[in-house]
Amino acid sequence: MDEPVTRPPDEPLGVLVHRLSEQIPELVRSELRLAQAELTEKGKRAGLGVGMFSAAGLLAFFGVATLIATAILALALLLPAWLSALIVALVVLAAAGAVAMAGKKEVEQATPPAPERTIANVREDVATVKGAHS
Repeated sequence: MDEPVTRPPDEPLGVLVHRLSEQIPELVRSELRLAQAELTEKGKRAGLGVGMFSAAGLLAFFGVATLIATAILALALLLPAWLSALIVALVVLAAAGAVAMAGKKEVEQATPPAPERTIANVREDVATVKGAHS
Protein backbone atom coordinates (compact mmCIF):
# COMPACT_ATOMS: atom_id res chain seq x y z
CA MET A 1 0.00 0.00 0.00
CA ASP A 2 1.78 3.08 -1.25
CA GLU A 3 -0.70 5.70 -0.11
CA PRO A 4 -0.82 6.61 3.57
CA VAL A 5 -4.15 5.99 5.26
CA THR A 6 -5.75 9.33 6.09
CA ARG A 7 -9.13 9.93 7.63
CA PRO A 8 -11.15 13.03 6.85
CA PRO A 9 -12.33 14.60 10.10
CA ASP A 10 -16.03 14.42 9.15
CA GLU A 11 -16.07 10.68 8.24
CA PRO A 12 -17.44 8.41 11.00
CA LEU A 13 -15.39 5.48 12.25
CA GLY A 14 -18.14 3.03 11.17
CA VAL A 15 -17.75 4.09 7.53
CA LEU A 16 -14.00 3.60 7.74
CA VAL A 17 -14.38 0.14 9.27
CA HIS A 18 -16.88 -0.81 6.55
CA ARG A 19 -14.52 0.42 3.81
CA LEU A 20 -11.63 -1.47 5.41
CA SER A 21 -13.67 -4.67 5.59
CA GLU A 22 -14.38 -4.35 1.85
CA GLN A 23 -10.69 -3.86 1.01
CA ILE A 24 -9.24 -6.65 3.19
CA PRO A 25 -10.27 -9.57 0.90
CA GLU A 26 -8.55 -7.97 -2.12
CA LEU A 27 -5.47 -7.24 -0.02
CA VAL A 28 -5.34 -10.86 1.15
CA ARG A 29 -5.75 -12.16 -2.43
CA SER A 30 -3.00 -9.82 -3.59
CA GLU A 31 -0.62 -10.98 -0.86
CA LEU A 32 -1.42 -14.63 -1.64
CA ARG A 33 -0.61 -14.06 -5.33
CA LEU A 34 2.70 -12.46 -4.34
CA ALA A 35 3.50 -15.37 -2.00
CA GLN A 36 2.72 -17.88 -4.75
CA ALA A 37 4.96 -16.07 -7.25
CA GLU A 38 7.79 -15.81 -4.74
CA LEU A 39 7.59 -19.50 -3.78
CA THR A 40 7.47 -20.51 -7.46
CA GLU A 41 10.66 -18.51 -8.13
CA LYS A 42 12.45 -20.06 -5.15
CA GLY A 43 11.29 -23.54 -6.16
CA LYS A 44 12.75 -23.07 -9.64
CA ARG A 45 16.08 -21.95 -8.17
CA ALA A 46 16.19 -24.92 -5.81
CA GLY A 47 15.38 -27.27 -8.69
CA LEU A 48 18.15 -25.77 -10.80
CA GLY A 49 20.62 -26.16 -7.91
CA VAL A 50 19.63 -29.79 -7.37
CA GLY A 51 20.04 -30.44 -11.10
CA MET A 52 23.52 -28.91 -11.00
CA PHE A 53 24.43 -31.13 -8.02
CA SER A 54 23.25 -34.12 -10.05
CA ALA A 55 25.40 -33.05 -13.01
CA ALA A 56 28.37 -32.65 -10.67
CA GLY A 57 27.82 -36.19 -9.40
CA LEU A 58 27.71 -37.57 -12.92
CA LEU A 59 30.88 -35.70 -13.91
CA ALA A 60 32.63 -36.92 -10.75
CA PHE A 61 31.60 -40.48 -11.62
CA PHE A 62 33.16 -40.14 -15.08
CA GLY A 63 36.25 -38.59 -13.49
CA VAL A 64 36.67 -41.58 -11.19
CA ALA A 65 36.13 -43.95 -14.12
CA THR A 66 38.78 -42.07 -16.09
CA LEU A 67 41.21 -42.24 -13.16
CA ILE A 68 40.67 -45.97 -13.00
CA ALA A 69 41.33 -46.25 -16.74
CA THR A 70 44.46 -44.14 -16.20
CA ALA A 71 45.77 -46.50 -13.56
CA ILE A 72 45.11 -49.46 -15.81
CA LEU A 73 46.89 -47.84 -18.76
CA ALA A 74 49.82 -46.74 -16.60
CA LEU A 75 50.37 -50.19 -15.17
CA ALA A 76 49.71 -52.14 -18.36
CA LEU A 77 51.60 -50.11 -20.90
CA LEU A 78 53.97 -47.79 -19.06
CA LEU A 79 53.64 -45.48 -22.08
CA PRO A 80 52.72 -41.77 -22.34
CA ALA A 81 49.08 -42.71 -23.04
CA TRP A 82 48.44 -42.80 -19.27
CA LEU A 83 49.45 -39.16 -19.01
CA SER A 84 46.79 -38.24 -21.54
CA ALA A 85 44.17 -40.15 -19.57
CA LEU A 86 45.29 -38.48 -16.32
CA ILE A 87 44.94 -35.00 -17.82
CA VAL A 88 41.43 -35.82 -19.07
CA ALA A 89 40.47 -37.13 -15.62
CA LEU A 90 41.71 -33.97 -13.90
CA VAL A 91 39.80 -31.76 -16.34
CA VAL A 92 36.58 -33.74 -15.75
CA LEU A 93 37.02 -33.49 -11.96
CA ALA A 94 37.68 -29.75 -12.19
CA ALA A 95 34.47 -29.36 -14.20
CA ALA A 96 32.60 -31.35 -11.53
CA GLY A 97 33.92 -28.98 -8.85
CA ALA A 98 32.85 -25.91 -10.83
CA VAL A 99 29.33 -27.28 -11.39
CA ALA A 100 29.04 -28.24 -7.70
CA MET A 101 29.97 -24.68 -6.63
CA ALA A 102 27.44 -23.19 -9.06
CA GLY A 103 24.76 -25.58 -7.78
CA LYS A 104 25.54 -24.67 -4.17
CA LYS A 105 25.14 -20.99 -5.00
CA GLU A 106 21.73 -21.60 -6.61
CA VAL A 107 20.48 -23.58 -3.60
CA GLU A 108 21.72 -20.87 -1.19
CA GLN A 109 19.83 -18.20 -3.17
CA ALA A 110 16.63 -20.24 -2.91
CA THR A 111 16.73 -20.46 0.90
CA PRO A 112 14.97 -19.78 3.15
CA PRO A 113 11.87 -20.98 1.28
CA ALA A 114 9.57 -18.50 3.08
CA PRO A 115 8.03 -15.73 0.92
CA GLU A 116 10.03 -12.91 2.55
CA ARG A 117 8.61 -10.00 0.51
CA THR A 118 5.06 -11.11 1.19
CA ILE A 119 5.70 -11.42 4.93
CA ALA A 120 7.19 -7.91 4.97
CA ASN A 121 4.18 -6.53 3.07
CA VAL A 122 1.72 -8.18 5.45
CA ARG A 123 3.60 -6.72 8.43
CA GLU A 124 3.39 -3.27 6.83
CA ASP A 125 -0.33 -3.74 6.20
CA VAL A 126 -0.94 -4.78 9.81
CA ALA A 127 1.04 -1.80 11.07
CA THR A 128 -0.95 0.52 8.79
CA VAL A 129 -4.28 -0.91 9.99
CA LYS A 130 -3.18 -0.61 13.62
CA GLY A 131 -2.13 2.99 12.97
CA ALA A 132 -5.53 3.82 11.44
CA HIS A 133 -7.38 2.65 14.57
CA SER A 134 -5.18 4.67 16.92
